[in-house]
Amino acid sequence: MVEILKAGLYDSIQDLGRLGYQQFGVPISGTMDHYSRQLANAILGNQEDAAVLEFTLKAPRLKFHRTTAICITGMESQAKINEKPIENNTYVIVRKNDILSFGTRKLGCRGYLAVLGGFQSEKIMQSRSFYKSITEQQRLKTGDFINLSQIPIPFKRSNAVLKTPKAHFESVRIKVFKGIEFEMLGPDHQNKIFTTEFTVSTDSNRMAYQLDERFENSLEPIITSPVLPGTVQLTPSGQLMVLMRDCQTTGGYPRILQLSEMAINRLSQRIPGQIVQFELLKV
Repeated sequence: MVEILKAGLYDSIQDLGRLGYQQFGVPISGTMDHYSRQLANAILGNQEDAAVLEFTLKAPRLKFHRTTAICITGMESQAKINEKPIENNTYVIVRKNDILSFGTRKLGCRGYLAVLGGFQSEKIMQSRSFYKSITEQQRLKTGDFINLSQIPIPFKRSNAVLKTPKAHFESVRIKVFKGIEFEMLGPDHQNKIFTTEFTVSTDSNRMAYQLDERFENSLEPIITSPVLPGTVQLTPSGQLMVLMRDCQTTGGYPRILQLSEMAINRLSQRIPGQIVQFELLKV
């Protein structure tokens, strides 16, 4: 097992998400940054959908109760095993009773801890992802224990170190497609949406990223229609809401843009107060 000695700001177990249940109103959930999850699991040789621990802004302090291998990706905040620094994006063996801790955040918003074989939390609707009202827990707390896989550490393993591009954390540009209701905007507003710099709001979370700047809105609400992670809704007040992994499955606000998958990953690494600007993808 792994013991949470001290919880971070928002720690949860996440995987690829609950795919195929949206018709029942079940959010997809899953890791906010799928790229970082995939990278961590690839380095360990795990299945792509193996569950990882996602932490936000402030990382937890953990104790391992058995020997295993780990990999940390995403947010950079100096990780240490028994106070000895380790690098992100590397295969690291931890021994029984080792303590994993983190320092001050340097880059990014969300970090990921993968373990060999994935975390073995309860699986509901083919996913281990935490989500309020579906799983018993919404987030991890101090004193919790998480089961580990019994997979033995392989005798041979890759020593390769993979680097995450700095653009993944620092790029202001967020690539999008036109949304279903994009053409409802007038020509001036269609141009303005791509020339305005927007600020990530402090109200942003796993359900949606809100943007501070108001965007003039004279559009009528739409009939409640399907939405997805990455859908950009224009609310009656003129605020833009970018739906994220825990978003609802339907909405009644115009869907003016749709983020690409990589754009969702990169937006999830932006912190409140940082700037983003939409860039239209050609199709």
